[in-house]
Amino acid sequence: MTTWEDVTVPLIVHNTKAILDNWGSDGWELVQVVVMPEGNLVAYLKRPLQS
Repeated sequence: MTTWEDVTVPLIVHNTKAILDNWGSDGWELVQVVVMPEGNLVAYLKRPLQS
């Protein structure tokens, strides 16, 4: 069974692609982006846990 590690990342609207590309190059997979009540964006990412 695969075990996962996860992270939440605040996103800056004018720099979203660069932020996600940076995390993606480290093996993180985007799961979801949520708009918080204040209007800011938060990305939820996961990757397989290294054993």
